[in-house]
Formats: sequence, C-alpha cells, structure tokens
Amino acid sequence: MVNVQSAVVGGVGLSYPPSVSQDELWRGFFSGHYAGVARGLAKRVFEHSGVVTRHGVVNPLVEDPSRWPTSRRMERFLAEALPLGKDAVSAALGEAGVAAADVGMLVVCSCTGYVTPGLDILLARDLGLPPDAGRVFIGHMGCYAALPGLGVTADYVSLHGRPAVLLCVELTSLHVQPPTVDPQQVVAHALFSDAAAAVVLVPSNDGVAVADVASLTDTATADYMTWHVTDLGFRMGLSSRVPEVLSHHVAPLVSDMLGRHGLTIADVRGWAVHPGGPRILEVVEQELGLAPDALAGSRACLAKHGNCSSPTVLMILDALRRESGAAPGPPVVLMAFGPGLTLYGALLR
Repeated sequence: MVNVQSAVVGGVGLSYPPSVSQDELWRGFFSGHYAGVARGLAKRVFEHSGVVTRHGVVNPLVEDPSRWPTSRRMERFLAEALPLGKDAVSAALGEAGVAAADVGMLVVCSCTGYVTPGLDILLARDLGLPPDAGRVFIGHMGCYAALPGLGVTADYVSLHGRPAVLLCVELTSLHVQPPTVDPQQVVAHALFSDAAAAVVLVPSNDGVAVADVASLTDTATADYMTWHVTDLGFRMGLSSRVPEVLSHHVAPLVSDMLGRHGLTIADVRGWAVHPGGPRILEVVEQELGLAPDALAGSRACLAKHGNCSSPTVLMILDALRRESGAAPGPPVVLMAFGPGLTLYGALLR
C-alpha cells in the first residue's frame, strides 16, 4: 500500500536580473519608442501601471531588442535563463535542506523561450539531479503556469514520497516589440519583467501543505489574452475586457475551492494574487469582499518587481512567508490568470 503524505513547502528561492526604474525606462527608451501618435497614451499607461522598478536580462537603455529576430532572442533566452533558474533552485533546495541528489521530480514552467534540450534537462544536469528524476516542462500557460505546476509537483510528492522542485522562469524583456500604436503592446511594455522562482515540496504531515488546486476556463473569451510567436519575438494580445471577465468567475472559483475544505473567504489569512495590473487587483478585491490591505503583498510585488508572469505568485508567497510579526499564517490562497481565459487557484493549509 502507498503511504500518501502531504506535499509541504520546504523552501522557496528567487533570482532576478538587474533592476531598472520605470521612470528611467520611460525617459531613456520608451518615450522615444512611442514618439508620435501613441506617446500620450503610452505615458499615461506607464505612469499608472503601479510599477516602480523592473528587472530585465535585456535593458533597452543599453541594447534595443525590438528589431531582433526570434532566433537571436531564443539564443539569449538560453544564455540567461539557465543561470537564473539554477540560482533560484539552488536557493530553494538550500532553504529546504534537500540535496539535489534526493530530488525525484523537476517541473519547469516558461512561456518566453524555447530550447531543446530543454531547461529541465540542462538544469537537471547542472544541478546534479539523479538520473531517475522525472521531468515535466509546462509551456505557454502564461502568468498562471505556477499553479498547475504546483499541482503536478504536489501530486508527485504525495504519491512517491520524494522531494520535488517547481521552477518558473520568464524573460519577457526579450520580447520588446517594434513601435506601434496598438494599446495592448503599450500595456505589455509597461508591466512585464523578468524573474525566476523555485519551490521545493517535501513529503511530510507537518507544515504548510498544498491542499488543493482549482481552475476555471472561459473559452468564449480565448482571444482576450494571446501570445503569438512572430519573426520579431513573441507578441502579446491583451484585451481591456480581461478584468470584466475575471469579475464573473473569481468568487465562484475561490468559494468552491474553499468550500471543499469547510472554509470560507473570511477564513483565509493570506492572499497571493497575481498582479496582472492594478485593475485586476481591484476586481479581485471587490468581488471577494476583501479588506483594503488584503492584497498589499500583490501591490508591493508589482511596484518593486513588475509583472514577472509565472514566477510572480511564488514571489508573493515568499514575501508572505517572510513577513515578521503580523504575518498571515495558513490558510493561504494563491490566484493567477492567463490565456484561455483561465483562472487558477491554490489552497495552502
């Protein structure tokens, strides 16, 4: 008989490329990039993005990638993603006290680059994972990828009784697009940032465990959020109606997930909600009836780091864990949103 244990958070590791201020990016690059018809709109979007600083493996103040062919961007992805991912995983393993040789599964999420052999294989090699370690690569799920990744990782740990690692690494700075009057591109350029985040889950019946992962996809709005591969990198489509769609689905998703565990929204002590933008956080706050400071961690993450796509919700979770004094304890709800239009939630208890 299989001895099923809970999958407990053993450690979190974060890794960032150099940071640059939003004002500096606007004044030094994007104000010229959007010279002409779109400049006024772009200036307003940058000023009201909620972002103060961001990270990038490519800094457009130093090198302009907007005309790079996709092949050059993918070469840079491999060169930059591998060390960032390795640093994040190493930090998470160190906090968890888990040796790389004991890891049974590595799950890697990314939507910003392609490489074969994949990051999962290359990281397993460089970190010294055992030959029998399983590997899963989750591609092109976008900002919510960490949560299905967390579910896959937790299922493995519970079933096999071995530690496993989830890594999310995104390098959106590689995909700056040529100048355009398209407001969706302006929003993408004002929000997105680079980061790597790793979580080590260990088998235990003592600690903060992954209790549930839930999803909801509204396929009728599939074209509201897109990520197209072009000859000049990956191009985002982002409808202004995304917050409206989320407003219909956020409360049912969260209430149903909590209800399966005898919990209500009022029982939740911590919220790690992906900050897709200021308006999305406002919608989640309103629809769930949250206190004004409930999403302070999400807003702080957006201000300090920007929208880092799939790593972001793990970054907020780490901040919640490290807060002293009045730090919220379990239960904690993680939420993220992306193409589909898809909502994902996870419950930690």
